[in-house]
Amino acid sequence: MEKVAGVILAGGLARRLGGVDKGLVEIGGAPILARLVARLRPQCAGLAVNANGDPARFARFGLPVVADTIPDFAGPLAGVLAGMEFFAQRREACDFLISVPGDTPFVPRDLVARLVAAHRRESAQIAVARSGERTHHAVALWPLVLCGALREALLAGQGKVSGFIARYPNVVVDWPVEPYDPFLNVNAPEDVPRAEAAAPKADAPPTRNSPTESGESP
Repeated sequence: MEKVAGVILAGGLARRLGGVDKGLVEIGGAPILARLVARLRPQCAGLAVNANGDPARFARFGLPVVADTIPDFAGPLAGVLAGMEFFAQRREACDFLISVPGDTPFVPRDLVARLVAAHRRESAQIAVARSGERTHHAVALWPLVLCGALREALLAGQGKVSGFIARYPNVVVDWPVEPYDPFLNVNAPEDVPRAEAAAPKADAPPTRNSPTESGESP
């Protein structure tokens, strides 16, 4: 079995939310980051938060906080690289890294299992999530062997996530958007009511028609 670590990408500037950390926004009575930890921790061999600035603001979540190793807020790929480098240096070596944006409170509880299965089935190097007609390039399974190539791309100014993924054999895995979009993101103030409306559906006990596997709430 592949060993998968996880990184929650919270290293952006959150300009559309007035600079507030997206992961600290509460949805359904719980911070987005708490929801992500509850959903991702059972799926991952290790979990970290990628964030810049004072790491103490995330201390209550009990996760290591890793800053970008590429300067000037180079975007989500810089967070992926930071996660790769962090877990590559740990004693419990992992084969893959799963990346998830820090503003997505309802990520599937079968996210890792389905991306790993697609990676095996299609002999792809990178597996990416999609819901409806939207591909979520920052929600992806990355082999750690691409760490060096990713650093080179970022240092060359090639920071577009979809562009880097396109360089390698990749597979897209679909999730339904009903009864809720599991990749709904809280990127702006107007997204908060949408997420609040979706929270009861996301937190309900899973059924056969649920877009995610069973697991504890949130």
